[in-house]
Amino acid sequence: MLEDNIKKFPQAPGIYLFYNSKKELIYVGKATSLRSRVQSYFRGVRSLRPIEQTMHEVTDIKIKQTDSVLEAVILEANYIKKFQPRYNVDGKDDKSWNYIVITDEEFPQVKTLRAYEYNNMYEHTKRMKLRNERDNFLYVFGPYPGLKTREMMKLLQRLFYISVCKPCQSCKPCRPCLYRQMGQCLGVCIGEISSKEYKQKVIRPLVMFLRGNKSGVIKKMEREMKRAGKDENFEEAGRLRNQIIALNRIQDIALLNKSFFLDKKFQISNFKFQIDRIEGYDISNFGSSGKVGSMVVFDMNGPVKAEYRKFKIKNVKGQSDVDCLEEVLSRRLKHADIRITNDANKNMWLLPDIVLIDGGKPQVGVAKKVLARYGMDIPVIGIAKGPERKKNEFIFGSQERLFIKWVNGNHDLLIQVRDEAHRFAITYQRKLRRL
Repeated sequence: MLEDNIKKFPQAPGIYLFYNSKKELIYVGKATSLRSRVQSYFRGVRSLRPIEQTMHEVTDIKIKQTDSVLEAVILEANYIKKFQPRYNVDGKDDKSWNYIVITDEEFPQVKTLRAYEYNNMYEHTKRMKLRNERDNFLYVFGPYPGLKTREMMKLLQRLFYISVCKPCQSCKPCRPCLYRQMGQCLGVCIGEISSKEYKQKVIRPLVMFLRGNKSGVIKKMEREMKRAGKDENFEEAGRLRNQIIALNRIQDIALLNKSFFLDKKFQISNFKFQIDRIEGYDISNFGSSGKVGSMVVFDMNGPVKAEYRKFKIKNVKGQSDVDCLEEVLSRRLKHADIRITNDANKNMWLLPDIVLIDGGKPQVGVAKKVLARYGMDIPVIGIAKGPERKKNEFIFGSQERLFIKWVNGNHDLLIQVRDEAHRFAITYQRKLRRL
């Protein structure tokens, strides 16, 4: 039985492959949690999506696990391009999807292009009898249906030190760009790296990665790191070490779009419970007078920074994180909106579907108490920190079976929300201390 095999799938990102009785690949999908996503096809009311209406054709399901969401995106695109599965209409109807292109220049640029822009280049040059502008590309990757390519480009830039500046053409010394000052550029702007070196250190690993060969990239970098160490080029060895660590710990939740969240719906009784909004809270406590709280918001597209809120604790004496959290949640819920549009009151905030707390049982307990005081039945999850924040223990404020299943399938997302709430609280704390 297919459903029995699905129970063995990991709660990890990757792609899933649907085959029919003729062993033809008819659909490829990506997921943050392979088990939860594939199980969703066999649960509840199906949508009008072609693949969900033809699940009776599926006789076999295979998976390919990845280390990150980004790798799942890349792998899905590569499979769709290679096999053209019948029901991947999104990947083939590429009117608005994005490509990643690498230009053929002395220092190649990495850009994104909409499919219509990419295709118009060919049509324009054909009519004008000019050289095809697409010949100016060394590589073209994609399309990537629905992907937030702006966030993807930022992530790739950090991972591979992609330069966004022009090489120095002046006889006088050029000023380093901001990215060079932050250590995120190899010095194209000031002539510290040649075209050959740039292609070897930046473009070649990037191409391997976009072809789905992250393990090959890391092995190559490990060899280069050892070589740099033997040559006593410790700065380069350190850079490669940091790059390897970053590739092994890709943080890419911000890349998520609606297609990743289709598996977040569950049928409960006679209504749907859908995760559209998660609010994460943290308290930063620095002495009796330095207490602040943070609220961050994630929706199906990732962080919603315009809706982040910070709180300066007003009524708590001493250093009680639990009491501080109670004050923060109470003040937040005074702005509660019951999901009814009210143009007359712009100060209302949407209620979350999940409240996430950076803390353990005491924090989860007080969060439930405050929500109950305001008549709110919102599930609460806490993430307790172990030594040096290396351990993540999930504390459930609700024992609803489907909620627990959802949490267990989305650990990475929830940890990302927790870490963002912590970062936002610390940033606010430091800002106040500088005043």
